[in-house]
Amino acid sequence: MKNVFFLCVGNSCRSQMAEGFARHHGSDILEAHSAGTMPASFVAPKTIEVMGEKGIDISHQSPKQLDQAHLPDYDILISMGCGVQDTCPAEYLKDFTDWGLDDPMGQPVEKYRQVRDGIERLVLELIEGLDNTHFD
Repeated sequence: MKNVFFLCVGNSCRSQMAEGFARHHGSDILEAHSAGTMPASFVAPKTIEVMGEKGIDISHQSPKQLDQAHLPDYDILISMGCGVQDTCPAEYLKDFTDWGLDDPMGQPVEKYRQVRDGIERLVLELIEGLDNTHFD
């Protein structure tokens, strides 16, 4: 089982979607978590709406504060494209990636759908890569 961590600033849109997709599609090979460097007080309603359109209920998820002390516990750290590297140095982790995704916050629901579909594609690629790799 790989521990995967999705990191964003607000932890209210993109990282919540990624956590939801990872849990939905990859629960047999990974454990997914997310947090933010400056978390919002709630998951954006449009985020919950567009994930529901895919049959994934993330209404129970909530933004969480990043606890850098626990970052070494994760095998893979993925930031969403919001410049968290400056506030969260993660160079000591063996697998750090930035997905460079647009932030849909404040945009029409169509933008949330576009970002959601990109995140699902990336999560499925991540899972496929893990599935083809031998690990403990």
